[in-house]
Amino acid sequence: MKNIKIIFGLVIAFTVLSCEDAYKIDQPGRLTADVAFETEADLQLGLTGMYNQLDLTPEIALSSYFTDEVSIGESNGGQALALYAFQITAASTSSANFWVRNYAVINTANRIIEAGENVEGDAAAVASIVGQARAVRAFAHFELLTYYSTDLTNDDALGVYLVDFVPTIDQLLMRSTNAEVFGLIESDLTFAASNIIESDSRYLFSKNAIKALQARVAAFRGDYPRVRTLAEDLTAIYPLADADTYFDMFVGDPSDTRGESIFELARTVGDTYDGQGATGSVAAGGWAGARYAFGDPTIDGSPYLEMDRGLYNEFAEGDGVRLAVNLNETATIDTNWPGPDYNTLDDILVIGKYPGSNNQPLMNDLQVFRAADMHLLLAEAFAFADNYTEVASLIKELRDTRAADGGNGPLPSYSSRQEALAAILAERRLEFAFEGHRYRDLKRLGVAAGVGIDRADTDCEPYGGNCELAASDYRFTLPLPIVEFNANPDLREQQNPGY
Repeated sequence: MKNIKIIFGLVIAFTVLSCEDAYKIDQPGRLTADVAFETEADLQLGLTGMYNQLDLTPEIALSSYFTDEVSIGESNGGQALALYAFQITAASTSSANFWVRNYAVINTANRIIEAGENVEGDAAAVASIVGQARAVRAFAHFELLTYYSTDLTNDDALGVYLVDFVPTIDQLLMRSTNAEVFGLIESDLTFAASNIIESDSRYLFSKNAIKALQARVAAFRGDYPRVRTLAEDLTAIYPLADADTYFDMFVGDPSDTRGESIFELARTVGDTYDGQGATGSVAAGGWAGARYAFGDPTIDGSPYLEMDRGLYNEFAEGDGVRLAVNLNETATIDTNWPGPDYNTLDDILVIGKYPGSNNQPLMNDLQVFRAADMHLLLAEAFAFADNYTEVASLIKELRDTRAADGGNGPLPSYSSRQEALAAILAERRLEFAFEGHRYRDLKRLGVAAGVGIDRADTDCEPYGGNCELAASDYRFTLPLPIVEFNANPDLREQQNPGY
Protein backbone atom coordinates (compact mmCIF):
# COMPACT_ATOMS: atom_id res chain seq x y z
CA MET A 1 0.00 0.00 0.00
CA LYS A 2 2.85 2.41 0.84
CA ASN A 3 4.25 2.08 -2.67
CA ILE A 4 1.06 2.32 -4.66
CA LYS A 5 1.10 5.35 -6.93
CA ILE A 6 -2.12 7.32 -6.71
CA ILE A 7 -4.04 7.63 -9.94
CA PHE A 8 -4.39 11.39 -9.96
CA GLY A 9 -7.17 11.50 -12.52
CA LEU A 10 -9.49 9.71 -10.16
CA VAL A 11 -8.38 11.74 -7.19
CA ILE A 12 -9.00 14.98 -9.09
CA ALA A 13 -12.44 13.72 -10.06
CA PHE A 14 -13.31 13.56 -6.36
CA THR A 15 -11.74 16.86 -5.33
CA VAL A 16 -14.11 19.39 -3.74
CA LEU A 17 -13.62 23.14 -3.82
CA SER A 18 -16.37 24.36 -1.48
CA CYS A 19 -18.56 23.13 1.34
CA GLU A 20 -21.49 22.91 -1.05
CA ASP A 21 -19.43 20.68 -3.31
CA ALA A 22 -18.56 18.50 -0.33
CA TYR A 23 -21.79 16.60 -0.62
CA LYS A 24 -23.41 17.89 -3.87
CA ILE A 25 -21.46 16.12 -6.52
CA ASP A 26 -23.87 15.68 -9.42
CA GLN A 27 -22.61 18.68 -11.36
CA PRO A 28 -21.96 19.35 -15.06
CA GLY A 29 -18.53 18.22 -16.13
CA ARG A 30 -18.06 15.87 -13.21
CA LEU A 31 -16.83 12.35 -13.81
CA THR A 32 -19.83 10.16 -13.01
CA ALA A 33 -19.51 6.78 -11.33
CA ASP A 34 -20.79 4.77 -14.30
CA VAL A 35 -18.02 6.24 -16.46
CA ALA A 36 -15.25 6.31 -13.85
CA PHE A 37 -15.84 2.73 -12.70
CA GLU A 38 -16.38 0.19 -15.44
CA THR A 39 -14.25 -2.66 -14.14
CA GLU A 40 -13.12 -4.18 -10.87
CA ALA A 41 -9.70 -2.64 -11.53
CA ASP A 42 -11.32 0.80 -11.79
CA LEU A 43 -12.96 0.27 -8.43
CA GLN A 44 -9.63 -0.68 -6.90
CA LEU A 45 -8.04 2.50 -8.23
CA GLY A 46 -10.93 4.50 -6.81
CA LEU A 47 -10.38 2.81 -3.46
CA THR A 48 -6.73 3.83 -3.53
CA GLY A 49 -7.77 7.41 -4.25
CA MET A 50 -10.24 7.31 -1.36
CA TYR A 51 -7.60 6.16 1.12
CA ASN A 52 -5.35 8.92 -0.17
CA GLN A 53 -7.95 11.46 0.98
CA LEU A 54 -7.66 10.37 4.62
CA ASP A 55 -5.51 12.66 6.73
CA LEU A 56 -4.99 13.26 10.45
CA THR A 57 -2.84 16.38 10.34
CA PRO A 58 -5.89 18.66 10.87
CA GLU A 59 -6.77 16.63 13.99
CA ILE A 60 -3.18 16.87 15.19
CA ALA A 61 -3.13 20.62 14.60
CA LEU A 62 -6.45 21.44 16.29
CA SER A 63 -5.80 19.19 19.26
CA SER A 64 -2.33 20.61 19.86
CA TYR A 65 -2.99 24.28 19.20
CA PHE A 66 -6.26 24.55 21.12
CA THR A 67 -5.45 22.43 24.18
CA ASP A 68 -2.50 22.14 26.57
CA GLU A 69 -0.03 20.27 24.39
CA VAL A 70 2.00 23.19 23.02
CA SER A 71 3.52 26.54 23.89
CA ILE A 72 4.48 29.34 21.52
CA GLY A 73 7.93 28.59 20.10
CA GLU A 74 10.99 30.75 19.58
CA SER A 75 10.47 30.88 15.79
CA ASN A 76 6.77 31.68 15.94
CA GLY A 77 5.64 34.38 13.54
CA GLY A 78 1.97 34.36 14.48
CA GLN A 79 1.25 30.70 13.75
CA ALA A 80 -1.70 29.15 15.67
CA LEU A 81 -2.16 32.20 17.93
CA ALA A 82 -5.92 32.39 17.34
CA LEU A 83 -6.50 28.78 18.39
CA TYR A 84 -4.07 29.21 21.28
CA ALA A 85 -6.35 32.05 22.41
CA PHE A 86 -9.37 29.69 22.18
CA GLN A 87 -10.80 31.60 19.22
CA ILE A 88 -13.14 29.50 17.08
CA THR A 89 -16.00 30.92 15.00
CA ALA A 90 -18.15 29.77 12.11
CA ALA A 91 -15.70 31.54 9.82
CA SER A 92 -12.64 29.73 11.23
CA THR A 93 -10.61 27.29 9.21
CA SER A 94 -11.28 24.82 12.02
CA SER A 95 -15.00 25.07 11.34
CA ALA A 96 -14.75 24.44 7.62
CA ASN A 97 -11.90 21.94 7.38
CA PHE A 98 -13.40 18.97 9.17
CA TRP A 99 -16.72 19.48 7.43
CA VAL A 100 -15.49 19.79 3.86
CA ARG A 101 -12.73 17.21 4.13
CA ASN A 102 -14.85 14.44 5.60
CA TYR A 103 -17.73 15.00 3.20
CA ALA A 104 -15.23 14.83 0.35
CA VAL A 105 -14.21 11.38 1.62
CA ILE A 106 -17.89 10.41 1.88
CA ASN A 107 -18.39 11.59 -1.72
CA THR A 108 -15.74 9.25 -2.98
CA ALA A 109 -16.98 6.36 -0.88
CA ASN A 110 -20.55 6.81 -2.13
CA ARG A 111 -19.42 6.74 -5.74
CA ILE A 112 -17.50 3.54 -5.18
CA ILE A 113 -20.42 1.96 -3.31
CA GLU A 114 -22.90 2.99 -6.01
CA ALA A 115 -20.65 1.77 -8.83
CA GLY A 116 -20.08 -1.54 -7.07
CA GLU A 117 -23.69 -2.47 -7.77
CA ASN A 118 -23.05 -2.56 -11.52
CA VAL A 119 -19.39 -3.39 -12.03
CA GLU A 120 -18.71 -6.85 -13.38
CA GLY A 121 -15.93 -8.90 -11.90
CA ASP A 122 -15.21 -11.32 -9.11
CA ALA A 123 -18.17 -10.90 -6.77
CA ALA A 124 -16.15 -11.40 -3.58
CA ALA A 125 -13.48 -8.95 -4.70
CA VAL A 126 -16.05 -6.30 -5.61
CA ALA A 127 -17.88 -6.81 -2.29
CA SER A 128 -14.57 -6.42 -0.47
CA ILE A 129 -13.86 -3.11 -2.21
CA VAL A 130 -17.36 -1.89 -1.39
CA GLY A 131 -16.82 -3.06 2.20
CA GLN A 132 -13.64 -0.98 2.41
CA ALA A 133 -15.54 2.03 1.06
CA ARG A 134 -18.31 1.55 3.60
CA ALA A 135 -15.78 1.28 6.45
CA VAL A 136 -14.20 4.57 5.36
CA ARG A 137 -17.64 6.16 4.97
CA ALA A 138 -18.45 5.11 8.54
CA PHE A 139 -15.14 6.53 9.74
CA ALA A 140 -15.81 9.88 8.04
CA HIS A 141 -19.36 10.15 9.41
CA PHE A 142 -18.06 9.36 12.89
CA GLU A 143 -15.31 11.97 12.60
CA LEU A 144 -17.97 14.53 11.71
CA LEU A 145 -20.12 13.58 14.70
CA THR A 146 -17.22 13.90 17.14
CA TYR A 147 -16.60 17.49 16.06
CA TYR A 148 -20.08 18.81 15.30
CA SER A 149 -22.50 17.02 17.64
CA THR A 150 -22.76 18.45 21.14
CA ASP A 151 -23.38 15.14 22.94
CA LEU A 152 -22.79 11.80 21.29
CA THR A 153 -24.37 9.97 24.20
CA ASN A 154 -27.72 11.60 23.36
CA ASP A 155 -29.34 9.80 20.42
CA ASP A 156 -31.84 12.64 19.95
CA ALA A 157 -29.19 15.37 19.70
CA LEU A 158 -28.46 16.88 16.31
CA GLY A 159 -25.73 15.11 14.41
CA VAL A 160 -24.59 15.92 10.88
CA TYR A 161 -25.77 15.36 7.33
CA LEU A 162 -26.36 11.66 6.73
CA VAL A 163 -25.15 11.07 3.18
CA ASP A 164 -25.44 7.46 2.03
CA PHE A 165 -26.23 8.34 -1.59
CA VAL A 166 -24.99 10.59 -4.38
CA PRO A 167 -27.09 13.77 -4.06
CA THR A 168 -28.17 15.94 -6.94
CA ILE A 169 -27.11 19.56 -7.18
CA ASP A 170 -30.44 20.95 -5.99
CA GLN A 171 -30.72 18.90 -2.79
CA LEU A 172 -30.46 20.84 0.48
CA LEU A 173 -29.91 18.62 3.49
CA MET A 174 -30.54 19.23 7.17
CA ARG A 175 -28.85 17.61 10.14
CA SER A 176 -29.92 14.12 11.11
CA THR A 177 -30.03 12.95 14.72
CA ASN A 178 -27.13 11.12 16.28
CA ALA A 179 -29.18 7.93 16.34
CA GLU A 180 -29.79 8.12 12.60
CA VAL A 181 -26.14 8.71 11.75
CA PHE A 182 -24.95 6.03 14.16
CA GLY A 183 -27.43 3.66 12.54
CA LEU A 184 -25.71 4.16 9.20
CA ILE A 185 -22.26 3.81 10.80
CA GLU A 186 -23.17 0.49 12.37
CA SER A 187 -24.75 -0.77 9.17
CA ASP A 188 -21.64 0.17 7.19
CA LEU A 189 -19.30 -1.48 9.67
CA THR A 190 -21.39 -4.65 9.85
CA PHE A 191 -21.32 -4.93 6.04
CA ALA A 192 -17.60 -4.20 5.94
CA ALA A 193 -16.76 -6.79 8.60
CA SER A 194 -18.72 -9.43 6.67
CA ASN A 195 -17.38 -8.66 3.22
CA ILE A 196 -13.84 -7.34 3.22
CA ILE A 197 -11.14 -9.82 2.32
CA GLU A 198 -8.88 -9.91 5.33
CA SER A 199 -5.46 -8.36 5.02
CA ASP A 200 -2.56 -8.03 7.43
CA SER A 201 -1.74 -4.61 6.00
CA ARG A 202 -1.84 -1.86 8.59
CA TYR A 203 -2.70 0.62 5.83
CA LEU A 204 -6.16 -0.82 5.07
CA PHE A 205 -9.31 -1.23 7.10
CA SER A 206 -8.98 -4.79 8.37
CA LYS A 207 -11.61 -6.61 10.39
CA ASN A 208 -9.64 -5.67 13.51
CA ALA A 209 -9.49 -2.02 12.46
CA ILE A 210 -13.28 -2.15 12.15
CA LYS A 211 -13.47 -3.49 15.70
CA ALA A 212 -11.20 -0.66 16.86
CA LEU A 213 -13.51 1.89 15.24
CA GLN A 214 -16.53 0.20 16.81
CA ALA A 215 -14.83 0.38 20.22
CA ARG A 216 -14.13 4.09 19.79
CA VAL A 217 -17.71 4.71 18.64
CA ALA A 218 -19.04 2.83 21.66
CA ALA A 219 -16.88 4.90 24.02
CA PHE A 220 -18.18 8.16 22.57
CA ARG A 221 -21.73 6.85 22.93
CA GLY A 222 -21.13 5.73 26.52
CA ASP A 223 -21.78 2.06 25.70
CA TYR A 224 -19.05 0.68 27.95
CA PRO A 225 -20.13 -2.97 28.07
CA ARG A 226 -19.52 -3.02 24.31
CA VAL A 227 -16.28 -1.12 24.73
CA ARG A 228 -15.05 -3.79 27.12
CA THR A 229 -15.94 -6.67 24.80
CA LEU A 230 -14.26 -5.12 21.77
CA ALA A 231 -11.22 -3.79 23.62
CA GLU A 232 -10.58 -7.13 25.31
CA ASP A 233 -10.71 -8.86 21.91
CA LEU A 234 -8.19 -6.44 20.41
CA THR A 235 -5.76 -6.26 23.33
CA ALA A 236 -5.52 -10.04 23.19
CA ILE A 237 -4.35 -9.74 19.55
CA TYR A 238 -2.29 -6.54 19.74
CA PRO A 239 -0.07 -6.41 22.84
CA LEU A 240 1.39 -3.16 24.05
CA ALA A 241 4.76 -2.40 22.50
CA ASP A 242 7.77 -2.59 24.78
CA ALA A 243 9.98 0.48 25.18
CA ASP A 244 12.34 -0.32 22.29
CA THR A 245 9.54 -1.14 19.85
CA TYR A 246 7.55 1.91 20.93
CA PHE A 247 10.57 4.11 20.24
CA ASP A 248 11.06 2.55 16.80
CA MET A 249 7.37 3.08 15.91
CA PHE A 250 7.94 6.84 15.99
CA VAL A 251 11.65 7.61 15.99
CA GLY A 252 14.00 4.70 15.44
CA ASP A 253 12.73 2.94 12.34
CA PRO A 254 9.11 4.06 11.86
CA SER A 255 8.80 2.90 8.25
CA ASP A 256 9.48 -0.75 9.02
CA THR A 257 8.16 -1.08 12.57
CA ARG A 258 4.52 -1.98 12.95
CA GLY A 259 4.67 -2.31 16.70
CA GLU A 260 1.18 -2.08 18.18
CA SER A 261 -0.39 -0.36 15.18
CA ILE A 262 -3.83 -1.60 14.13
CA PHE A 263 -4.46 0.97 11.36
CA GLU A 264 -2.33 3.86 10.17
CA LEU A 265 -2.02 6.21 7.21
CA ALA A 266 1.05 5.82 5.00
CA ARG A 267 3.21 8.83 4.22
CA THR A 268 6.00 8.47 1.65
CA VAL A 269 8.31 10.65 -0.38
CA GLY A 270 6.54 11.93 -3.49
CA ASP A 271 2.99 11.31 -2.30
CA THR A 272 0.19 13.86 -2.00
CA TYR A 273 1.28 14.83 1.52
CA ASP A 274 5.00 15.18 0.84
CA GLY A 275 5.37 18.87 1.68
CA GLN A 276 5.23 21.36 4.50
CA GLY A 277 1.50 22.02 4.31
CA ALA A 278 -0.22 24.95 6.00
CA THR A 279 1.89 25.78 9.04
CA GLY A 280 0.07 26.83 12.18
CA SER A 281 -3.31 26.10 10.63
CA VAL A 282 -5.94 23.39 10.85
CA ALA A 283 -5.86 23.39 7.04
CA ALA A 284 -2.64 21.48 7.68
CA GLY A 285 -1.85 18.67 5.21
CA GLY A 286 1.76 17.82 4.50
CA TRP A 287 4.21 16.39 6.99
CA ALA A 288 2.89 15.87 10.52
CA GLY A 289 6.05 17.33 12.06
CA ALA A 290 5.53 20.56 10.11
CA ARG A 291 2.66 21.29 12.49
CA TYR A 292 5.36 22.36 14.94
CA ALA A 293 8.54 23.24 13.03
CA PHE A 294 9.51 24.81 9.73
CA GLY A 295 12.66 22.88 8.90
CA ASP A 296 13.39 19.79 10.95
CA PRO A 297 12.55 18.43 14.42
CA THR A 298 15.68 19.82 16.12
CA ILE A 299 16.43 23.01 17.98
CA ASP A 300 17.97 24.34 14.74
CA GLY A 301 14.88 23.49 12.68
CA SER A 302 12.96 26.67 13.56
CA PRO A 303 10.36 25.26 15.96
CA TYR A 304 7.41 27.65 15.94
CA LEU A 305 5.54 25.63 18.58
CA GLU A 306 7.08 23.75 21.47
CA MET A 307 5.92 21.34 24.15
CA ASP A 308 3.83 22.88 26.93
CA ARG A 309 5.96 23.04 30.07
CA GLY A 310 3.20 21.44 32.12
CA LEU A 311 3.12 18.49 29.73
CA TYR A 312 6.90 18.22 29.93
CA ASN A 313 6.71 18.16 33.72
CA GLU A 314 4.27 15.24 33.56
CA PHE A 315 6.60 13.37 31.19
CA ALA A 316 9.66 14.21 33.26
CA GLU A 317 8.42 12.41 36.34
CA GLY A 318 10.15 9.17 35.41
CA ASP A 319 8.34 8.56 32.14
CA GLY A 320 11.32 7.28 30.17
CA VAL A 321 10.68 6.29 26.55
CA ARG A 322 7.56 8.40 26.04
CA LEU A 323 9.53 11.52 26.87
CA ALA A 324 12.29 10.37 24.50
CA VAL A 325 9.73 9.97 21.70
CA ASN A 326 7.97 13.28 22.25
CA LEU A 327 10.91 15.57 23.14
CA ASN A 328 13.72 15.92 20.62
CA GLU A 329 17.14 15.21 22.09
CA THR A 330 18.38 18.69 21.11
CA ALA A 331 15.88 20.41 23.40
CA THR A 332 17.15 22.64 26.19
CA ILE A 333 15.48 22.58 29.60
CA ASP A 334 15.70 25.37 32.17
CA THR A 335 15.79 23.53 35.49
CA ASN A 336 14.95 26.75 37.34
CA TRP A 337 11.28 26.41 36.39
CA PRO A 338 9.11 27.89 37.84
CA GLY A 339 11.34 29.97 40.09
CA PRO A 340 12.45 33.61 39.71
CA ASP A 341 15.55 32.63 37.75
CA TYR A 342 13.52 30.78 35.11
CA ASN A 343 13.98 32.13 31.58
CA THR A 344 11.59 30.94 28.91
CA LEU A 345 14.26 31.62 26.26
CA ASP A 346 16.39 28.93 27.89
CA ASP A 347 13.47 26.48 27.87
CA ILE A 348 13.20 25.26 24.29
CA LEU A 349 11.13 22.06 24.44
CA VAL A 350 11.39 20.84 20.85
CA ILE A 351 8.66 18.39 19.84
CA GLY A 352 10.13 15.18 18.44
CA LYS A 353 7.11 12.95 17.77
CA TYR A 354 7.57 13.20 13.98
CA PRO A 355 11.32 13.22 13.27
CA GLY A 356 10.91 12.00 9.70
CA SER A 357 11.40 8.88 7.61
CA ASN A 358 12.87 7.91 4.23
CA ASN A 359 15.39 10.76 4.67
CA GLN A 360 12.58 13.30 4.77
CA PRO A 361 12.49 15.27 8.04
CA LEU A 362 9.10 15.74 9.70
CA MET A 363 7.34 13.10 7.55
CA ASN A 364 5.98 10.02 9.33
CA ASP A 365 3.04 7.66 9.09
CA LEU A 366 -0.02 8.68 11.10
CA GLN A 367 -1.45 6.36 13.73
CA VAL A 368 -5.23 5.93 13.55
CA PHE A 369 -5.75 3.00 15.94
CA ARG A 370 -3.15 1.31 18.11
CA ALA A 371 -3.13 -1.08 21.05
CA ALA A 372 -2.62 1.57 23.72
CA ASP A 373 -5.89 3.22 22.71
CA MET A 374 -7.78 -0.03 23.18
CA HIS A 375 -5.94 -0.62 26.46
CA LEU A 376 -7.03 2.73 27.89
CA LEU A 377 -10.55 2.39 26.48
CA LEU A 378 -10.72 -0.84 28.47
CA ALA A 379 -9.62 1.12 31.56
CA GLU A 380 -12.49 3.55 30.88
CA ALA A 381 -14.94 0.69 30.74
CA PHE A 382 -13.79 -0.47 34.18
CA ALA A 383 -13.93 3.09 35.53
CA PHE A 384 -17.57 3.43 34.47
CA ALA A 385 -18.23 0.06 36.09
CA ASP A 386 -16.62 1.47 39.27
CA ASN A 387 -13.93 -1.22 39.24
CA TYR A 388 -11.02 1.01 40.20
CA THR A 389 -8.68 -1.88 40.98
CA GLU A 390 -8.75 -2.92 37.31
CA VAL A 391 -8.24 0.69 36.22
CA ALA A 392 -5.14 0.89 38.40
CA SER A 393 -3.84 -2.43 37.11
CA LEU A 394 -4.23 -1.38 33.46
CA ILE A 395 -2.53 1.97 33.99
CA LYS A 396 0.34 0.31 35.82
CA GLU A 397 0.69 -2.25 33.00
CA LEU A 398 0.97 0.52 30.41
CA ARG A 399 3.54 2.44 32.44
CA ASP A 400 5.60 -0.66 33.12
CA THR A 401 5.56 -1.69 29.46
CA ARG A 402 6.82 1.72 28.40
CA ALA A 403 9.64 1.64 30.98
CA ALA A 404 13.08 0.93 29.51
CA ASP A 405 13.80 -1.76 32.13
CA GLY A 406 10.47 -3.52 31.74
CA GLY A 407 9.18 -1.63 34.76
CA ASN A 408 7.84 -2.52 38.14
CA GLY A 409 6.31 0.73 39.22
CA PRO A 410 3.92 1.24 42.12
CA LEU A 411 0.28 0.29 41.75
CA PRO A 412 -1.82 3.47 41.80
CA SER A 413 -5.02 3.64 43.81
CA TYR A 414 -8.31 5.35 42.97
CA SER A 415 -11.35 5.72 45.20
CA SER A 416 -13.90 7.39 42.92
CA ARG A 417 -15.00 7.41 39.31
CA GLN A 418 -13.89 11.01 38.88
CA GLU A 419 -10.43 10.21 40.21
CA ALA A 420 -10.08 7.15 37.98
CA LEU A 421 -11.21 9.06 34.87
CA ALA A 422 -8.82 11.91 35.68
CA ALA A 423 -6.00 9.38 35.87
CA ILE A 424 -7.01 7.90 32.52
CA LEU A 425 -7.08 11.36 30.93
CA ALA A 426 -3.64 12.10 32.38
CA GLU A 427 -2.31 8.86 30.93
CA ARG A 428 -3.89 9.55 27.54
CA ARG A 429 -2.33 13.01 27.55
CA LEU A 430 1.11 11.38 27.77
CA GLU A 431 0.47 8.35 25.58
CA PHE A 432 -1.18 10.20 22.68
CA ALA A 433 0.57 13.56 22.85
CA PHE A 434 0.64 15.23 19.41
CA GLU A 435 -1.45 12.45 17.83
CA GLY A 436 -4.73 14.38 17.65
CA HIS A 437 -6.60 12.95 20.65
CA ARG A 438 -6.51 15.59 23.41
CA TYR A 439 -9.28 17.89 22.14
CA ARG A 440 -11.84 15.10 21.80
CA ASP A 441 -10.63 13.26 24.91
CA LEU A 442 -11.44 16.35 26.97
CA LYS A 443 -14.78 16.74 25.22
CA ARG A 444 -15.65 13.11 25.93
CA LEU A 445 -14.31 12.65 29.48
CA GLY A 446 -13.31 16.04 30.81
CA VAL A 447 -16.54 16.96 32.58
CA ALA A 448 -16.87 13.60 34.33
CA ALA A 449 -13.17 13.68 35.26
CA GLY A 450 -13.17 17.30 36.41
CA VAL A 451 -10.35 18.02 33.94
CA GLY A 452 -10.04 20.78 31.36
CA ILE A 453 -7.30 22.57 29.47
CA ASP A 454 -4.56 23.55 31.92
CA ARG A 455 -1.49 25.18 30.38
CA ALA A 456 1.66 26.13 32.25
CA ASP A 457 1.27 29.74 33.37
CA THR A 458 4.77 30.60 32.16
CA ASP A 459 3.74 29.58 28.64
CA CYS A 460 0.32 31.19 28.32
CA GLU A 461 0.48 34.37 30.38
CA PRO A 462 2.66 36.25 27.84
CA TYR A 463 0.05 35.43 25.14
CA GLY A 464 -3.13 36.81 26.64
CA GLY A 465 -3.39 34.65 29.74
CA ASN A 466 -5.54 32.00 28.09
CA CYS A 467 -4.32 29.34 30.46
CA GLU A 468 -7.41 27.31 31.34
CA LEU A 469 -10.66 26.23 29.72
CA ALA A 470 -13.30 23.96 31.23
CA ALA A 471 -14.24 20.84 29.27
CA SER A 472 -17.86 21.99 29.46
CA ASP A 473 -17.09 24.99 27.25
CA TYR A 474 -19.13 25.18 24.06
CA ARG A 475 -15.95 25.38 21.95
CA PHE A 476 -15.33 21.68 22.40
CA THR A 477 -17.98 21.35 19.70
CA LEU A 478 -17.15 23.04 16.41
CA PRO A 479 -19.58 25.45 14.73
CA LEU A 480 -21.12 24.54 11.42
CA PRO A 481 -19.08 26.48 8.83
CA ILE A 482 -20.39 29.77 7.53
CA VAL A 483 -19.64 28.81 3.93
CA GLU A 484 -22.17 25.99 4.29
CA PHE A 485 -24.86 28.53 5.16
CA ASN A 486 -24.15 30.36 1.90
CA ALA A 487 -25.38 27.28 0.05
CA ASN A 488 -28.00 26.19 2.57
CA PRO A 489 -29.39 29.20 4.53
CA ASP A 490 -31.98 27.14 6.44
CA LEU A 491 -29.14 25.28 8.15
CA ARG A 492 -28.45 28.40 10.24
CA GLU A 493 -31.38 27.33 12.42
CA GLN A 494 -29.38 24.25 13.37
CA GLN A 495 -26.14 26.01 14.35
CA ASN A 496 -24.47 24.70 17.49
CA PRO A 497 -24.92 26.57 20.81
CA GLY A 498 -22.52 29.42 21.53
CA TYR A 499 -22.01 30.41 17.90
